[in-house]
Amino acid sequence: MASNPNYYDLRPEVRAMASDARKHSRINISDYEKYDVKRGLRDLNGKGVVAGLTEISDIHAKDKGPDGTEIPCEGKLYYRGVDVEDIVSGALREDRFSFEEAAYLLLMGHLPDGEQLGQFRELLGYYRTLPNNFVRDVILKAPSRDVMNSLARSVLNMAAYDHRADNISLPNVMRQCLQLIAVFPLLSVYGYQACNYKEGNSLYIHAPDPKLSTAETILSLLRPDSNYSPWEAKVLDACLTLHAEHGGGNNSTFTTHVVTSSGTDTYSCMAAALASLKGPRHGGANIMVVRMFEDMKQNVRDWKDEDEVKAYLRALLEKKAFDKSGLIYGMGHAVYSLSDPRAKLLHALVETLSAEKGRQEDYELYSLVERLGPEVIAGERKMYKGVSANVDFYSGFVYHMMDLPLELYTPIFAIARIAGWSAHRLEELINMGKIIRPAYQYVGRHKAYEPLSQR
Repeated sequence: MASNPNYYDLRPEVRAMASDARKHSRINISDYEKYDVKRGLRDLNGKGVVAGLTEISDIHAKDKGPDGTEIPCEGKLYYRGVDVEDIVSGALREDRFSFEEAAYLLLMGHLPDGEQLGQFRELLGYYRTLPNNFVRDVILKAPSRDVMNSLARSVLNMAAYDHRADNISLPNVMRQCLQLIAVFPLLSVYGYQACNYKEGNSLYIHAPDPKLSTAETILSLLRPDSNYSPWEAKVLDACLTLHAEHGGGNNSTFTTHVVTSSGTDTYSCMAAALASLKGPRHGGANIMVVRMFEDMKQNVRDWKDEDEVKAYLRALLEKKAFDKSGLIYGMGHAVYSLSDPRAKLLHALVETLSAEKGRQEDYELYSLVERLGPEVIAGERKMYKGVSANVDFYSGFVYHMMDLPLELYTPIFAIARIAGWSAHRLEELINMGKIIRPAYQYVGRHKAYEPLSQR
């Protein structure tokens, strides 16, 4: 902490400067239409502007009708052309984990055979270690209250231990990406443990077992006794697989492409992606879902009364309940309309996990809100496309049932998404030709410089 105890206070002069900056930085909303600027790189119907090409993943949410018009359909997500639902379901049928298989597929462009998958898992186990004294010298020093900040700082510090940190040759970047995929669970959980210790709780730093899957590693490092049930690990593994990638246009993945195109190092690139994912509009939504349901359970007397639940949902939309944001968290998606395939798959897994955890009543409430939410939104808002539960709706519930701390919800997202970011970084490097540099239209006016004495 700074020696001045008031160092982080908002001084009146700073507030005045912020107000002045706001006054002189307002852009007329109508100018976006005037200059045909796609605000947020999206058109008026919410469709993303095509900014690049990728072979890594595909999101299918609309079919084309006979006349060429787009018709909303059940959502599908493909990793390198393979349906992600088949990846998760296939692994569950064979009683194994799917995240490592999905990560290999994203990185390499094809599904691994048994030998390749075994070698890949062994490689991740080999890399699942940190430099000597890294936990003491980096993670335990000045622990952050926000684990995402701790994770980003740790990633940047990894560069100090890598004598080829700035080498962006493909083999070297592949090595760095594999190492980061392997150690993200360690950096995340140890970062949480350091923060938890700072708050006066016991400190647990378990050594990772290289034979465990990524999902098992998270649970074994987090819990004091390192114990977890097989089904907990399988459901968490499914969550990781479903979060591993989601098209090249999401904010953090686009950040990966933009930063990679500048020629910077892997650690800086992934720290930038983490900064993007940390934002509540991107990676923090599942936390808000859990908090919203906790508020709902306190304010709805009968969880099975559909009229009472509807009234609460309407109050959310009218900015009269919970955080008064006007949102039903976990409902709706920028791309999907009729259904989010990730939410659909998680729904089935959550039902089994809720029975194991004795949380059937909670599960029934979630299912009821999933059914009523779109109906209430359609009655209150002008809709351009369908609304359905998204992946955040159930992933937060999964983590809550496993007693995972809220502080780790977004880092777990990052543990999964580092696989997709790595694939996109490699793709950008392989095809890199130009730095990504879009244009901004200047809409201010030119002014003459005035000498200081005349202002």
